[in-house]
Amino acid sequence: MNRAHPSAAGNKPGASRSPAQRLSDELARQGITDSEVLRVMGQLERHRFVDGAFHARAYEPQSALPIGFAQTISQPAVVALMTQALIQGKRRARVLEVGTGSGYQTAVLAQLCDTVFTVERVRALSEQARTRLSGMGIRNVHFGYADGSQGWLPYAPYDGILVTAAGADVPEALLNQLAPHGRLVIPVGAPGQQVLRVVDRRITRYSVHDIAQVSFVPLLGGKA
Repeated sequence: MNRAHPSAAGNKPGASRSPAQRLSDELARQGITDSEVLRVMGQLERHRFVDGAFHARAYEPQSALPIGFAQTISQPAVVALMTQALIQGKRRARVLEVGTGSGYQTAVLAQLCDTVFTVERVRALSEQARTRLSGMGIRNVHFGYADGSQGWLPYAPYDGILVTAAGADVPEALLNQLAPHGRLVIPVGAPGQQVLRVVDRRITRYSVHDIAQVSFVPLLGGKA
């Protein structure tokens, strides 16, 4: 980690670093080890994904902020943890994101995977995210307005699936759309008892392990 040495009174170490870079530094201190995840999150301006009233809090590692429609943008610490768990140090070719939301997690994935397919059940959020990412020059994302609990069958199978809302269990539809040797990262459980679950497909079987306690909005079916 490079820090500018203070050369005069009043200068503070790291003062010249951007808010996103300082966020990346903090994520590293909190245990995120994947250098590519840290690099991407140190370049991505999170305040562009939230309302102006929340710009001052956009780079707080543990802040989940409202984005409307009873939805939130996940905490940067959770975004980093989920992304690190999904890519596991390697670039995945085809990734499905369930729950586009503001598009922040989508933008992170787009810089670490070849192609991202993202589905959102709230049409307005999907359209806003599409416009936002297009304006940022991100071109390797396909947006869908659909019931994400059912995945996105026309483009399956996927090398990775990341779900940004919590279900009572892992939806069967998502397991069926996971490619052999693919990985699924999803929060599961009742409110207050949710865990972040990682599922690896081993050809004819699945291996499962939980990596953290989390708190997400519920995974809902249908469209809004």
